[in-house]
Amino acid sequence: MSGAVLEVESLTRKFGAVVANDGIGLRVHAGEVVGLLGHNGAGKTTLVSQVVGLLRPHGGSIAVAGADAVADPATARRCVALQPQSQAPLDGLTPKTAIEIAGRLRGMSRADARSAARALADELDIGEWFNRQATPGGGLSGGVRRLTAFAMAAVAPVPLIVLDEPTNDVDAGRRRRLWRTVRRLADDGAGVLLVTHNVAEAERVVDSLVVLDHGRVVAAGSPSHLRGSGAEDLQLEISLHSDHADPSESLPEAPIAITRRVRSGRRMLLTLAARDAEAAVAWATALRSSDQIEGYALAPATLEDAYLAATGVASTNTAGGAADV
Repeated sequence: MSGAVLEVESLTRKFGAVVANDGIGLRVHAGEVVGLLGHNGAGKTTLVSQVVGLLRPHGGSIAVAGADAVADPATARRCVALQPQSQAPLDGLTPKTAIEIAGRLRGMSRADARSAARALADELDIGEWFNRQATPGGGLSGGVRRLTAFAMAAVAPVPLIVLDEPTNDVDAGRRRRLWRTVRRLADDGAGVLLVTHNVAEAERVVDSLVVLDHGRVVAAGSPSHLRGSGAEDLQLEISLHSDHADPSESLPEAPIAITRRVRSGRRMLLTLAARDAEAAVAWATALRSSDQIEGYALAPATLEDAYLAATGVASTNTAGGAADV
């Protein structure tokens, strides 16, 4: 296993004529957070459903902590904790009771489950609602329910934790707390598979990323590798007028070397070397002064343009593109 708590090889799953997962391969090692990125419908949740034994693959293999999840799903399931994309059924329970029950089901003693539930409530800042009962349509907000479901997955130590869009409905302050807890879980020795479509937030916590598009892995690697850029590369974001052409394409001789160009709506994301920053700002300022663009911003290169390029949104993907696998 070489430290891998999840190994997926050539995984294929179909729904009729639709191939939801097409030969997917990925690994999660103990102590690392692997982000699974992709747009809605890319095949992320289908993959998760097979990892936890809710769906049977049509091809390929899955091993969880050394157990064959296809041949022996019950054993594999004991090694993984899941926060599903849907809300957990909490009506009639308090967060305290729900988290403690999850711990007890994982083999924790009553005292340990109680202590771990309290610690997570403090860590996630949901103590105000810890003893409040969820009722149909009320009692607890969607964000508190989501954080409770996260705590239910995180309360007991297991080799693999799978989080499917864990920050849905969670406010900004508690999202930061949740991400810190995700990082802590990995630092404590768990492997974490983080399923999300939020590129910016994923970059803050993950060790590596796998990008899905139409059921296939289209890019994989560390955030810096996927950016396909040096540590000092920059991104020039140009805001276009709705009725204007893209000046970075219409000008025959741009004053800077562009290593990646991605069009997203009325935004152009241009990756360039830090040494060209002064020329880039002068060029963009001139474009804005002549009303060819609405505005611009220059910042360090991020994953967003690499992700858009990998999933086929890029208008041009030149040197420095994300690695295909």
